[in-house]
Amino acid sequence: MRVVVAVDSYKGSIGAAEAAAVIGAAWVGVRPDDEILLRPMADGGEGTLAAFELAVPGARRMPLFVTGPAGTEVSADWLLLPDGTGVVELASTSGIELLGERRLPFDADTTGFGQAIAAALAHGVERLVLGIGSSASTDGGVGLLRALGARFLDIDGSEVASGLRGLTAIVKADLTDLRALPPSGVVVLSDVTNPLLGESGAAAVFGPQKGLRPDDVMLADRSLAHLATLLPANTGYRGAGAAGGSGFALLAWGASLLPGAPEVADLIGLNDAIQVADLVITGEGSFDAQSARDKVPGFVAGAARRASVPVALVAGRIGADADLTGFVSTRSLTGLAGSPAAAMAEPGRWLTVATSALAADLPAGN
Repeated sequence: MRVVVAVDSYKGSIGAAEAAAVIGAAWVGVRPDDEILLRPMADGGEGTLAAFELAVPGARRMPLFVTGPAGTEVSADWLLLPDGTGVVELASTSGIELLGERRLPFDADTTGFGQAIAAALAHGVERLVLGIGSSASTDGGVGLLRALGARFLDIDGSEVASGLRGLTAIVKADLTDLRALPPSGVVVLSDVTNPLLGESGAAAVFGPQKGLRPDDVMLADRSLAHLATLLPANTGYRGAGAAGGSGFALLAWGASLLPGAPEVADLIGLNDAIQVADLVITGEGSFDAQSARDKVPGFVAGAARRASVPVALVAGRIGADADLTGFVSTRSLTGLAGSPAAAMAEPGRWLTVATSALAADLPAGN
């Protein structure tokens, strides 16, 4: 058999490339005659930079220090491709994983992401590709726009506070000194399609995981609605609510928003690999109802089904609301390990256990 392994990162525990390698090794440990094609994936969130680095020969990491979501300095990178494209990832500059167990729902912001974008522009990139998943904040992208030269002023003409906390105090968004887009523009890769506002918007859907309580969610939605009156972008655009409203801010800058998984898949030749496969294995840290939309497992599963190739799922956890229709087999690391904490503490071990069981369960002769 020829087996394609196309998994996303297992957030907080193991990256996509390492996870794919573990799965491939575990499979061959049970079925040594099979051929493994590793195609680690990303969808705009954590691991997007690594996916481009692995796929593009000559890609070069450009290290820098930025202001992280907690307001402290963090070490990060942006990626320079040989054609002059700069790739910048929000997850590694302003991402929720940088906070550890902490949540700063009112104070976290996207300044570091904007600083990394500014560094790429200062280097003279021809084009920018931005991955905006895994955000720590609901600041409407104000932090990133500030880092690019915008000013957000209160009634006294002073800069408002950072993060969600300052949004309602804004009376003027001064975009006079906002950096120009690079010559070939900016493409934003998003792992969600949510609008900015309302019951499916940035605050309602993603705010709770960033620490917002129910009453806070309503306040945050009103704050984002206020910001929307000051910036030239469509609040209902698909992905405007991504990364706490960063999608909306980047639209206002003039960027184009695209689903991340198809772009990365095209870059790494995923569809070509699937066409010659006998089985596809996909997965991510938490597979739930949203995974079937624009996240990696849903996209990979759809591509496999269109090619009439069976697809299996190996996820960190499988939510009660997950739609498992079409998967020939599923494995949950949490189920095998006994708890989320145990699975996350030893992701390589439980990926090996899950994959070995999956390979062993194939009917004889396959």
